[in-house]
Amino acid sequence: MKINYNREAEKLTVATEGRIDTVTAPEFEKTLGELLTGVTELVLDMKKVDYISSAGLRVILKVQKVMFNQGKMKLINVNESVMEVFEITGFSNILKIE
Repeated sequence: MKINYNREAEKLTVATEGRIDTVTAPEFEKTLGELLTGVTELVLDMKKVDYISSAGLRVILKVQKVMFNQGKMKLINVNESVMEVFEITGFSNILKIE
């Protein structure tokens, strides 16, 4: 998994590449946790995410709860296979996905 990010003032865009699963989710969570201080707008670019497991979903839910208190969060460029996981789990109803 690769994580790239760009911060402009209080807006943070994070582009993740590869799989977000039980092996990579801890790194994803740690990196996001370090980056969220002072952020009021978080954009997660999922264009190059091939797969997301329940461990990855847990991280996204945890980050969403943080951002609910700090500002807003949205996911962009979600591919079909990851979107199917969001739909099956009901995450598509609780996340802002564009």
